This record gives sequence, structure tokens and C-alpha cells, in this order.
Amino acid sequence: MQIVFNDELDRLTPEMWELMQQAAEEAFRTEFAGEIDAESFENEPEIGVTVVDDNTILELNREYREKDSVTDVLSFPQFEGHDDLLEDLENDEASTLIGDVVICYEQAERQADEYDTGITREILYLFVHSVMHLFGYDHMEEDEKAVMRKREEEVLATIGVVRGK
Repeated sequence: MQIVFNDELDRLTPEMWELMQQAAEEAFRTEFAGEIDAESFENEPEIGVTVVDDNTILELNREYREKDSVTDVLSFPQFEGHDDLLEDLENDEASTLIGDVVICYEQAERQADEYDTGITREILYLFVHSVMHLFGYDHMEEDEKAVMRKREEEVLATIGVVRGK
């Protein structure tokens, strides 16, 4: 799994980037376990990650979701869901862009304060949440939300990022 990072604000630490890389690899490995050998790719799947400020996420939220508000994270999947992504990965003809993640650092800071989680945990949670969307998860219905939250917490626990600071 290749993560292409772009921290427009230069606020994330090398530790945060490393944890994001580990989280992406763990999420990918467990999501597709038994379906595809993640180690066999000639061309690694990619996720783009960009960290932005309130103004940039506001503009993106207006343009892509028609919502006039700051949000914490946006996901831009390149596939319709798990099966569509799996089919493309099995072809392995070229590097597969799974999708893009855009995280609003300022909103993450506010949420870290509100939930008393610490900025590293909040950034990692937003990243993993967005990766789950890239894999086809959703949280529109309560049962879907429960499955998605469980997967998020499993990935975070595996890399040692737990609730609290």
C-alpha cells in the first residue's frame, strides 16, 4: 500500500505519517484477507492524503457535497465499493488509485479538544474512517455504522492508537 502525502499546513509529525501508513496497510490487509494477496502486487495500490485548513475544506465541501460548512474529513473513492475495488486490484495491470482523503487539521484540533482524544488519535481516526469509506463502508444506517465503527477501532487498536491521549 502506497500513501501519497501532501500536508499543505506542515503540521503532521513524522510519527503521524508513519502511523497513517501502518493503518492503511493494516486496513487493506484485513479488508481483503482471503480474497487477494496484498504482498503479490506488481504495482502497489495508492491512497492520496492531503491535510488542509478550514477554508480549503469548506470550498471542497461546497463543491462536492453542496454543504456550506467546514467538515473534518472528505473521502473521494475511485470505486463503487468493495467488489468493484477488488475486481480492479485482481487485474493488477497498473497502479490502482483507491481514492483520496482530505483531512481538515483545524477541525481535527477542535474535535480532539472536544472529545479529549489528543490530536494524533483524532487525525488517525479521521484517516481510518475515510479509508473505510474508500473501501465501500458507509454509516447512513445504524447497522452499517456499527460495522464501520468496529472496523475502525480494530485497525486503530492494531497499530496501538486507542481512545484517550
